[in-house]
Amino acid sequence: MPSRQNLLGLWMLLCGVLLFGGIGLLLWLDTVLTPATPERIALWVLGLSPAVVVLMLGMVLERRLFRPLRQFQVLLARLVASPDARSDFPLDGWLKPLQPDLDHIRDGWRGDRARLRDARDEGAAEALRIQQELEGVLQVLDLPLLICDDHQRLLLFNPAARTLFHDQPALGLGRRISQLLPHASLNDALKQLPQDGSPRQLLLPGEPRWLRCELRRLGARHGGALITLRDTTHELESDQRWRRELAALLPRLRGHAGSLGSAADALVQVEHNPELQHRLEQAISQESQALSQKVEALTRLVESHQLSQSGLEETWSNDLFSALGERLHEDAIELTPVGIPVWIRVDGPALLAMLERLIRELVQIRPVEALDIEVLLGNKRVYLDLIWQGEPLTDHQLSVWHALHLFDDPLSPRIEDVLAQHGAELWSQPRNDTDTASLRLPLPASSRGARPQPRTEQPADQTRPEFHDFSIAELPAPDAALAHTRLEELELVVFDTETTGLDLRGGDQIISLAACRILRGRLLAQDSFDQLINPQRPIPPDSTAIHHLTDADVANAPPIEVVLPRFHQYVGPGVLVAHNAVFDLLALRLASGETGPAFDMPVLDTLLLSRAIDPTLEGHGLDALAERFELTFPPGTRHTALGDARVTAELLLALLPRLRSRGIETLKQLLELQREVEQGRPS
Repeated sequence: MPSRQNLLGLWMLLCGVLLFGGIGLLLWLDTVLTPATPERIALWVLGLSPAVVVLMLGMVLERRLFRPLRQFQVLLARLVASPDARSDFPLDGWLKPLQPDLDHIRDGWRGDRARLRDARDEGAAEALRIQQELEGVLQVLDLPLLICDDHQRLLLFNPAARTLFHDQPALGLGRRISQLLPHASLNDALKQLPQDGSPRQLLLPGEPRWLRCELRRLGARHGGALITLRDTTHELESDQRWRRELAALLPRLRGHAGSLGSAADALVQVEHNPELQHRLEQAISQESQALSQKVEALTRLVESHQLSQSGLEETWSNDLFSALGERLHEDAIELTPVGIPVWIRVDGPALLAMLERLIRELVQIRPVEALDIEVLLGNKRVYLDLIWQGEPLTDHQLSVWHALHLFDDPLSPRIEDVLAQHGAELWSQPRNDTDTASLRLPLPASSRGARPQPRTEQPADQTRPEFHDFSIAELPAPDAALAHTRLEELELVVFDTETTGLDLRGGDQIISLAACRILRGRLLAQDSFDQLINPQRPIPPDSTAIHHLTDADVANAPPIEVVLPRFHQYVGPGVLVAHNAVFDLLALRLASGETGPAFDMPVLDTLLLSRAIDPTLEGHGLDALAERFELTFPPGTRHTALGDARVTAELLLALLPRLRSRGIETLKQLLELQREVEQGRPS
């Protein structure tokens, strides 16, 4: 149906043509025929009647037909978007006789939906009961765990995992594990997990914590994996505190032993019974020597205690070298990993500390500013080589290094303790046909690739965590063409901004940025991004009157340079959505500049999509559409970034069924439709 403006224009044009044409014709006939008064009146009535008839007919059609048709169009749009809504208004005008039939169709549709819903609820009742009974298991489990599908998308995480990664915006359902834990070793381990579900151990080094992981393949339809995590950073710190306390105790023991020896010396000088004096002298001397030996043995035992209890973990060599490079960066020592990375079985923290100490000692006796580090596979060992330009080290120098402590703590392990833990020795040699030398360290090879031991199958525990969505595993692979992804399979990030004003190119800045996520056609209630931003300029009172944000509200907020990278990480591979997106996207891109993160992902605009679906209806602002589709803003959330973003997300979910009914099934088709509306072409 043509728009109301077009119909009104055609109606007024036709009335004007008939009116002025009739008047002109009547004036000409009156001049030519010069009729008498009665004939003149009849002639003027006949001449003006077409315009009057068209005018009255237009008013009747507007009231009895066109306005009811527009109401009927809105009613159908509301019915498609929200079939269960009950605040429908009755048909009017000539469409009023259709009301019983429409009520019958609508009630029948709603009845069918109710029966389907009841059947679905009845079929899921037993599963829901089991979920409710087991829901608390993971709530109280303090072991962080993650479950991902075969494409390494996150399907489940428990509250303990959320606590562990509380500062990571990359934690979210459907996100890639590599965004949360960017370790090549983890990616490789997940791809090579045994099919029988036997565990794999993995150590992930890095700042600010060390994580020990246990990986198991799940025998589920999605073919995913269970990842349990343990933060070992606190354990290492606790061990350091334990050693510091002993470090304060043992010198006192040595002091007591020394005092005992001094007492023995004083006793020798006592001029009493020479025989007794001799016996006491021998006894005290022997006891003091024995005590000193025992204390020294205890000291050595404490020094190696940390290493004797540390297990060797499978570690990816590049992860270890990356952590070592970060430690050496502040000393301007360039470390370059070369060769093919391999798996090694080591105590990561101890080996990392030893390599750091060896390199720092090396640069003190050799003019070395850059080193290469390489691992080579042997028959049963892996050889780690530190390579530099110059001469090899002498055996005497290596023997001196064996006695060095890893840390300044006098009770920290020595280099020789770490070597003994790994069954290794140090030797230095020149490289063949080059003027370079190396320090070689043989290490235990990883057992990866060995056939796992068969295990007895155990029934899997069915648990219901707080945050999960296993339907994510049904989505296409992440490397599938995004343009051909179906609308219900898209990951959509709906965002909104609040700014200091509307003149973005004139210097107005973002002061609030928020977003929420739609996954599998559901708005995730607990997955959101909401951040105030310090614009580093005053907020005008006119803007405060709209969004109610003042300078005091944003005084302690981070600047946009800090917030934008975190928001870009939150968006991840998602498709951006906004209402009147041209404004919000311009705000992001101007704030990002040339050095910030690039927001070059596809963008959907609910304003344009509404115009594409209902080109004949007036009002496509967020307030008008919220009223049309019966969407409500919670009190105090209008003109807040998160409140507007969530209503925009609900609006998009209301538009998607109507888009699919028009044959729009994929992101490519939706973007083409949006482009047509943006360019002013008919859809």
